[in-house]
Amino acid sequence: MSCGVALTLSLLLSDPNVAMAAAQPPAAADAPVSVAGEPLFADIVARSGVLRTEVQGWLAAGAGDQAEFFSGPTFSRFKSQASELAALDMQGHLILKERGTDGDLKCILRGISEDIPVKVAAVEGAATPAERRIALDELAYLLNDNVEVITAPPQPEA
Repeated sequence: MSCGVALTLSLLLSDPNVAMAAAQPPAAADAPVSVAGEPLFADIVARSGVLRTEVQGWLAAGAGDQAEFFSGPTFSRFKSQASELAALDMQGHLILKERGTDGDLKCILRGISEDIPVKVAAVEGAATPAERRIALDELAYLLNDNVEVITAPPQPEA
């Protein structure tokens, strides 16, 4: 008996996890691949997470109660970063469109890229503290979606 076969048998007998892993069918060659680890998509996730945390902080601190906050330098910087994120989402959409690999994610990224400026404008245009809180909450939700759609395990085409 060769050493490799003996080692394999000893592993199979000593660790039940090895036997279970060996019993699993091989991955399909055409199985969808996650893009979450690719630099562009990882950057989108990181940026969106940072912006979402910032919006959630504003909600917790009551920034929506202060209309002047949304004309100040902090929100101006945020708007610029949100615009950059929207452009990256569109870039991700275009990359996936070029690959022809992921219809759902491709469409979702395009939608998010179009919705980010709309949600930011809704925050700026909200007339009352209650409207600003709702607009901030919707913006935080959209930024969270941006993270979740990229990091979700890919699903096979239906």
